[in-house]
Amino acid sequence: MAASTPRTKTFQSPTNNIYRKSYLSPSSSTTPSHHLTPQTPQILTPLRRSARHVSRKIDLGDDDQENLNPPIEEMNLIRKRERAPRKQSTDGLKTPKKKIKSKDAEVSFSPVSPIRSEKTTRKRRNTETSSNKRVYYNKVEFDSVEFQIGDDVYVKRKEDEEEEDDDDAEIEDCRICFKSGSINNVMIECDDCLGGFHLKCLKPPLKEVPEGDWICNFCQGQSLEVPKPPEGKKVARTAREKLLSSDLWAARIEKLWRGGVDGVYWIRARWYMIPEETASGRQPHNLKREVYLTNDFADVEMRCVLRHCFVKSPKEFAKASNDGDDVFLCEYEYDVHWHSFKRLADGDCESDDHEWKEEEEVGDSDEELEVEDEDSVRDSKSKRGLASSKAANSLKGRFFGLDKVGAKRIPEHVRCHKQSELEKAKATLLLATRPKSLPCRNKEMEEITAFIKGSILDDQCLGRCMYIHGVPGTGKTVSVLSVMKNLKAEVEEGSVSPYCFVEINGLKLASPEKIYTVIYEALSGHRVGWKKALHSLNERFAEGKRIGKEEEKPCILLIDELDLLVTRNQSVLYNILDWPTRPNSKLIVLGIANTMDLPEKLLPRISSRMGIQRLCFGPYNHTQLQEIISTRLKGIDAFEKQAIEFASRKVAAISGDARRALEICRRAAEVADYRLKNSTTAKNQLVVMADVEAAIQEMFQAPHIQVMKSVSKLSKIYLTAMVHELYKTGMAETTFDRVATTVSSLCGTNGEAFPGWDVLLKVGCELGECRIILCEPGERHRLQKLQLNFPSDDVAFALKDNKDLPWLGNYL
Repeated sequence: MAASTPRTKTFQSPTNNIYRKSYLSPSSSTTPSHHLTPQTPQILTPLRRSARHVSRKIDLGDDDQENLNPPIEEMNLIRKRERAPRKQSTDGLKTPKKKIKSKDAEVSFSPVSPIRSEKTTRKRRNTETSSNKRVYYNKVEFDSVEFQIGDDVYVKRKEDEEEEDDDDAEIEDCRICFKSGSINNVMIECDDCLGGFHLKCLKPPLKEVPEGDWICNFCQGQSLEVPKPPEGKKVARTAREKLLSSDLWAARIEKLWRGGVDGVYWIRARWYMIPEETASGRQPHNLKREVYLTNDFADVEMRCVLRHCFVKSPKEFAKASNDGDDVFLCEYEYDVHWHSFKRLADGDCESDDHEWKEEEEVGDSDEELEVEDEDSVRDSKSKRGLASSKAANSLKGRFFGLDKVGAKRIPEHVRCHKQSELEKAKATLLLATRPKSLPCRNKEMEEITAFIKGSILDDQCLGRCMYIHGVPGTGKTVSVLSVMKNLKAEVEEGSVSPYCFVEINGLKLASPEKIYTVIYEALSGHRVGWKKALHSLNERFAEGKRIGKEEEKPCILLIDELDLLVTRNQSVLYNILDWPTRPNSKLIVLGIANTMDLPEKLLPRISSRMGIQRLCFGPYNHTQLQEIISTRLKGIDAFEKQAIEFASRKVAAISGDARRALEICRRAAEVADYRLKNSTTAKNQLVVMADVEAAIQEMFQAPHIQVMKSVSKLSKIYLTAMVHELYKTGMAETTFDRVATTVSSLCGTNGEAFPGWDVLLKVGCELGECRIILCEPGERHRLQKLQLNFPSDDVAFALKDNKDLPWLGNYL
């Protein structure tokens, strides 16, 4: 992606003037040899993109040319020989047939003797062995410049550019004063035309480089006359300008070798391509300094290499604001055969280089690898590859299968235009976006930090448990993760002893017993069955035996949705909460659930092991919700203050769920963005209260909410009893007998007639048909499991202000 700050010009090359080099081969006098010699771009002048395939000149001598192009008369004789009936079968040896004239001027069609053929082959091999021998390197110093495998370089395009390349400017001149920069005179680059300007030459002049994108006055469309260079001043083009205008090539070095009798250095180049050279051309969302890595290779002489350039990934390119003019972005790979793009994985450009180095086992330039030809290189690499095969997880981040096909064009949404304030607000208000800071929970975070530090800093570390509870959307999990992030920074500083952290979410477990497998895999790195994992964990926490090469340090176990681990005999919770009580366990358990009285509902042997360390996260009030939203939108001017307050008060009156408040504000930003795009007369560019009201009406007037408002009285009581039962137990599901008991209690307390179990069963079936609740299939009516298909906040919103049953709000 494009850097967020303008690129400033640097004025000192990494190796000063060592890039200025002559284009003569290391050996001034070369003798022609009859061997496989790839031609360079200097020998064969290319036309356009297709000319990057460097042709190979094959010279096999006169005899071989005669074999490759036999005369027509001989071909006719061979065809007659093939059509003639064979008297005697040969051994299947097929050799090329040549005209052999005898003294009687008769043509003989007998095949050449195998012994004679072997002799000629051996002689030819002996003569070509010395010419085909190659010496491969990892590093080469050529004309006082060091090149190594994986470097990105400029490659000359035409031989007649030698005079022009001598005037290659490594530092660009200012577009106004036509003078190069210095250390005291900083230059800034325009993000549109890539032109360089001194800060002092601008009108008005700039004191420092501004943040964000910067566009010069000439590109902004102002009526300014572009300055012309003074008379006699020759403006030399930089290598970057030549590359982006297709007058220069860029490539990545895949191999380095010295071959042949003349000892010329060669490189295996993998070409880069600018967007104009692709089949789709330059697209509007292409960046100015963007290039594509292709699957096109060629052998090029070292004398065609101009100097280094630097092609970076999006993350590296964003940090390369002051790395000079020879910096380019490469995010996609382009297939020259299928004309398709695929996104490169992070670090993909470097992984190939490391693999090559490991397989070749070649050191620096002092260590050489001599081989006869390229086929033996492939054979040796395949053998060494079998001997040192890589692990499966080393291929993490690569693309396989259909992802290798790619797309014909780069999607525009990947790097579209500059984001507006509303687009930034929508991205920031996403629930998946982790905030930089968590307000309104400082007291709770301090208590969690003190509990963990008190357990880790203890020399014995006998193990402790802490139960964290609260209604959904109150920041329980985010607070614990923020504390662990701060502790990790303290561990790196050395103020806190190291520990092992394992995070588990009960919703991601297929069954409660799978938690043993997850814990064992986090500690050992291996996956086993839950029974074997339970046995190993018992030895680890009860007897103090280490798992594999595990270091002896405390383990912090975070279990989110702890109530989902409750089973019939409650053995899973008992084992997990019993481990911290063992003397050699060094285990700290942090359990998170929505139910306040979960320990009291468990067996006494489990509640006693859970301990007395409890922390309650209460629901947010409107002031805290307003502060949370304002913190997220810090630096983004997209909302009116009254709109944020209105959304906070609406959510605080219903549930106090911060996630619901963020969703409403994000939807309000989408409504405002749609309104502004379709209206040409809209003056207010901010999210107003009307947009928030539209988002609330859209969210709380969904079809399922309308169904809840229109059901019968008994169905409303049934839903209220179900929400009350789920909130009381803290479980995600309940049974029909518990709901019926709660309905009976509510009707008796508020003067309503209890209809009976058969009528309630019919009501439950009707709600199940509407998909308001989910019913377990089967004939077990009394123990049938029930679950809400929508959040309980939607039920509370639909039934809280009911006129026929005003007392429902007391139980929601």
